[in-house]
Amino acid sequence: MQAAVSRRGLFTGAMALAGATTVVGSAVVTASPARAASASSVLVVVSLRGAADGLSLVVPHGDPTYYSGVRPRIAIPAASLLEKDGFFGLHPAMTALQPMWQAGQVAAVHATGLPMANRSHFAAMEEMEDADPGSSARVGWLNRLVSGTPGTSPLQGFSAGTSTIPTSLVGPTPTMSAGGVGDVQLPGSDSDGRRRRSLEVLWNKDKSTLGRSMRSTFEAISTFGPAKAAVDNRSTYPGTGLGRSLSTAAQIIRGDVGVEVITVDQGNWDMHTDMGNAGGGWMWRNAEDLASSIAAFFADLGTQASKVTLVTLSEFGRRVVENDSNGTDHGYGNVMFVAGAGVRGGYHANWPGLAKSYEADLTVTTDYRQVLADIVSTRFGASVSKVFPGLKWQRTNVML
Repeated sequence: MQAAVSRRGLFTGAMALAGATTVVGSAVVTASPARAASASSVLVVVSLRGAADGLSLVVPHGDPTYYSGVRPRIAIPAASLLEKDGFFGLHPAMTALQPMWQAGQVAAVHATGLPMANRSHFAAMEEMEDADPGSSARVGWLNRLVSGTPGTSPLQGFSAGTSTIPTSLVGPTPTMSAGGVGDVQLPGSDSDGRRRRSLEVLWNKDKSTLGRSMRSTFEAISTFGPAKAAVDNRSTYPGTGLGRSLSTAAQIIRGDVGVEVITVDQGNWDMHTDMGNAGGGWMWRNAEDLASSIAAFFADLGTQASKVTLVTLSEFGRRVVENDSNGTDHGYGNVMFVAGAGVRGGYHANWPGLAKSYEADLTVTTDYRQVLADIVSTRFGASVSKVFPGLKWQRTNVML
């Protein structure tokens, strides 16, 4: 067991208790003295890393510009679209999501994104996950969310599938990150528990930041027991990174250990070349993986499904016009999916029109924070002004 420096520089000599970080196997736990209680609502945030092409995931077939020659090789034919209404339709690879869509459990919110265009992957995602424009504070919006809910356990905010805590969870409130359920354990063999008991005695009266962090770590491991005991259904998911991460998320949620927020990643969506078309290819594979993994996730939740809402985010969209390499370059507006508990299904958009696109980009007409604000308000009763400082909240109608 050792202390470690997080990528956000939380472990410093003068830090407060909540900033301490302890490595537990390949899990990362920030310090907290308390256990978790059962959560009444759970939010799962799926980050589509690399900037997904929202104009392929949800095609605006009713906009004449889409079929005017701007995408001669990559446009998705209207005849192949799923769940088509008079204007929008889903990518044909997303068949796994159709039962939930038809049940009104999935929404797509188009022309969403950052309030100002930012085409740098790292900077845009950082800005999106901080969700506090103009602030120099290194606190993510999900950290602000869990800070306003009862309890102080690091299990309240959990990043699944990685040992690195994302920007959205970084901040003074304790959070946790692990590659999988099995990673939340003390490293090495300890079949009879003697090693752990010895470590607990060693750190029991240590008043340093590390000592408090170690005691919190032991308690978090104990609290996590029901999640480890829950059935592992990963065989029902796609054998992809997203499938494995959502399988971990479902196992944790079914364990009912007090998790309120879980983040997972899917990548890579940075399709500058050879993205494919309606017959297959890179976009097809990613869209199929996204839909199949989300469908498997909700099917796996059992009795916990009624309290889980999932939302997808991507740092920006892609250009309306395809490039010379059968791909798309960095753009602006995008689509967000919202699924599960409390969702008003169907298509939602204040559509700007592709002919009026901003520098060949889809214009953003809905700040992505407006969608997230609707979710945190309706599902958690959270203060929108605290989670999203400075936002002039306008409901999007995506939540019931």
